[in-house]
Amino acid sequence: MTVAASVAFDQVEVGTEIPPQRYPIQRLTLVRYCGASGDFNTIHWNERIAKSAGLPDVIAHGMLTMAEAARLVTDWAGDPGAVEEYGVRFAKPVVVPDDDTGVEVEVAGRVTEKLDGNRAVVELSATSGGVDVLARARAVVRLS
Repeated sequence: MTVAASVAFDQVEVGTEIPPQRYPIQRLTLVRYCGASGDFNTIHWNERIAKSAGLPDVIAHGMLTMAEAARLVTDWAGDPGAVEEYGVRFAKPVVVPDDDTGVEVEVAGRVTEKLDGNRAVVELSATSGGVDVLARARAVVRLS
């Protein structure tokens, strides 16, 4: 079955930007993600263990950060099934302080190539606290 996004291929050009979105992450987010993913590694919820491992503090799961970046694309496309390929490299961890605010991951995207079959390549940037947390983040999306 072929899935197509609600974004029209003919209305997208190389250089089309997906407006940045901010995704909050708090310690409670991490605890919930631990339960949802089954990844209870203590560096994601215990400050003492995270620091003893050489980290500045508790860090978000890499897959959570990756998912938030993908959410920008799926929300833009209008259908998560339209994403045909997705990959990232982790550049820096998202450090999550023990306060009521947490951090935000800001994600932006830009169409960098149009492919056959109504597909577009979207390159993503993701930062937290002004630091790039993902590198080579890229999705291929089938547009309508």
